[in-house]
Amino acid sequence: MKVVITGGAGFLGRRLAIRLLEKGTLAGPDGSPLPIDQLILLDVVAAGGLSDPRLRAIQGDIADPVLLRRVIDADVGAVFHLAAVVSGQAEADFDLGMRVNLDASRHLLEACRAAGHCPRVIFTSSVAVYGGELPALVRDDTALTPRSSYGVQKAMGELLLSDYTRKGYVDGRVLRLPTIVVRPGKPNKATSSFASGIIREPLNGEEAVCPVPLDTRLWLLSPRRAVAALLTGHDLAGAALGDDRAVNLPGLSVTVREMIDALSRVAGAEVAARIRHEPDATITRIVGGWPGGWDTARAEALGFRGDGEFDAVIRAYLEDR
Repeated sequence: MKVVITGGAGFLGRRLAIRLLEKGTLAGPDGSPLPIDQLILLDVVAAGGLSDPRLRAIQGDIADPVLLRRVIDADVGAVFHLAAVVSGQAEADFDLGMRVNLDASRHLLEACRAAGHCPRVIFTSSVAVYGGELPALVRDDTALTPRSSYGVQKAMGELLLSDYTRKGYVDGRVLRLPTIVVRPGKPNKATSSFASGIIREPLNGEEAVCPVPLDTRLWLLSPRRAVAALLTGHDLAGAALGDDRAVNLPGLSVTVREMIDALSRVAGAEVAARIRHEPDATITRIVGGWPGGWDTARAEALGFRGDGEFDAVIRAYLEDR
């Protein structure tokens, strides 16, 4: 089987690639495991630092339909579509967000359709497809009410994938990811970037800024669990998902104060003291509109698992770092 990861040079794409190479197989059309013969990492920057004869890194524009039709041929059995312009950047640059988050997704689905063999496509969506007045517990079938350009673009990507699945062009699965914490490296332009920063920077001996009130509730998932969810989502039989291909993944519902308390327990009060508070009205408005409570019974019945506690998420970051 040939597998494609868009955004393969990114933080989550690289982790997924490593896990796929370790695993060596993915479920085929009939559910039986097939060996991964080739793994293509497609990104706007070169995916370096990984060495395996099965790997092929392709650098190019994810929104280029010619490139996508060259990459996605009849041998591709699985596509993990992770490439995206993050939330804050999509809000600031509307044209870029539409081009990468929406237009590129449609071009990718058209490339799958042109290949003519119905590959499995795993699309990473976001909690940002919800916003405004919401029920206490958000379900998979809660109406999508995004309050940001990024959320709108992800919601439209979900609907496209659902229709291409209905038509039999792809076998699609939508995984609505919680905010992934703790991300390594430098802060990015995601609205939720602070959620990693208030843990990562203090652990690195640096000061961090918290732009939201301490009682702000977030829905979080560790990188380890996120990669495991991508594999689970791929290997599920389509019949198990039925017509509703979107799944809200299990996560941790914690307030910012609880995150800081966990950091203090794991690393010490002096580390947590490196966080200072500088309110940002725009970030507070967007993040404050995201739901903090979820009904994940369906996801758990399908085999998805979240993290047990935030202390363990911090310890896992320290181990992986």
